[in-house]
Amino acid sequence: MTDKSVFPDPVYKDTVLAPLFEGVKRNYAASMGALNQAHLVMLVETGILRPGQGRDIANALTAIEANTDISALTYTGEYEDYFFLVEAELRTRLGDLGGALHTARSRNDMDHTLFKLALQRRAEHMLSQMTRLTAALIEKAQIESETLIVAYTHGQPAQPTTFGHYLAAMIEVLLRDADRLSAAIDGLDHCPMGAAAITTSGFPVNRERVAELLGFSGPLVNSYGCIASVDYITGLYSAVKLVFLHLGRVVQDMAFWSSFEVAQLYVPNALVQVSSIMPQKRNPVPIEHMRHMASVTVGRCDMIVNTMHNTPFTDMNDSEGEVQQAGYAAFDSGGRVLELMASFLPACSINGDRVSQITDAACITITELADTLVRDEGLSFRQAHEIAAHTARTVIARACALGQGYEDFAAAFVAETGRETQLTQTAFQLAVSADTFVARRDRTGGPAPAALKHALHASSAGLEHLLARQCTRETRRTAAAADLQTAFNTLTEL
Repeated sequence: MTDKSVFPDPVYKDTVLAPLFEGVKRNYAASMGALNQAHLVMLVETGILRPGQGRDIANALTAIEANTDISALTYTGEYEDYFFLVEAELRTRLGDLGGALHTARSRNDMDHTLFKLALQRRAEHMLSQMTRLTAALIEKAQIESETLIVAYTHGQPAQPTTFGHYLAAMIEVLLRDADRLSAAIDGLDHCPMGAAAITTSGFPVNRERVAELLGFSGPLVNSYGCIASVDYITGLYSAVKLVFLHLGRVVQDMAFWSSFEVAQLYVPNALVQVSSIMPQKRNPVPIEHMRHMASVTVGRCDMIVNTMHNTPFTDMNDSEGEVQQAGYAAFDSGGRVLELMASFLPACSINGDRVSQITDAACITITELADTLVRDEGLSFRQAHEIAAHTARTVIARACALGQGYEDFAAAFVAETGRETQLTQTAFQLAVSADTFVARRDRTGGPAPAALKHALHASSAGLEHLLARQCTRETRRTAAAADLQTAFNTLTEL
């Protein structure tokens, strides 16, 4: 049977090749230029190409870049992809020499190198957004270090703490997530170039030199792994996912705290929308937008990771252009969450009156009364707990503040121990004060001012360490770009 069909099939062209071509224009064209330059420099430096050949190809690449409006290109089907279009332009200018640039490389190692470069840019930008958010939260936590809030467990008022203490917990998680993202960026830092299709090349290529010129820390060693391993994708998107899974929990607290029934978080007017029909409503809808954008980001990351599930350990399209372009949306939606949160949380404040009301109504300082009885009355904690529990039940039933419940406490003490309490009414009121509760929790990680100050200092040091690691990577890439430009320019003058 004679097959008279001609590539590309029109439907394949419209559904696969044309969209991929548009994605290359958006995401990889600039990096393709750098990759071509680095590979050409290496070919000349190793003697695979003669200096005159390198000069002619370098000048042709420069002319192609100057004369091509990449944004105006459309996919016609004449060339399978953008790489072949550039090669065709080289051959038009140089004849057979135009095909020499592809010596000792393949679309396989080129593609994964381009993907890593694109992911590096996006991941570093997201890491910068995270560090800016962290810095803003550290500053906010310092300001709010003595601002009392009600801490909730299982949806119920539990104990008093401070807004600064709450934010410090959030900061520590954010720093750990940023650490994971930074480590995932390090996982992008090894260059596949020189692996060619699978097994490297019979030419004496210098893989280290290409990696250096492109700003990588070195080559990815195993050539099979260069085109088959996808852990740089799954590791990165897993790290990104955790950022927004964890931030989503904080966002959920913000929704709960700002509800009319709780109302301990005040959202300023600039971040509140009014109802189109109910004039009494203040709707802090940025919270909802952060929540759904965080969830969308988590879903997008899961989509990318799950796409790799049960795929063969070899070169495959499942990890390449289509999925790479789909994954970039996670950086867009996630970045919006980080930017909005960095403005939202520092602008919010705590409604102190409402915190006092809930503190009184729910007896959330009662744990310190039990602790005081153990320390000052010599009771076992279980005895003290029973007295405190009875006191709280009685006070709540009478709908009065715990500080007004001394008589209830004294009666519960006699009933449990058979003797009068040594605790005076003044000492009792001090023990059940929210300020006392916080001040006495001055152990490592507690909300007392000194403990919190120490924790925030450690978080600031962690942030500085992250920034230093990122600066080291960026400095190396900047120096590499300058080195590449110098080496390429030298070729044009040979």
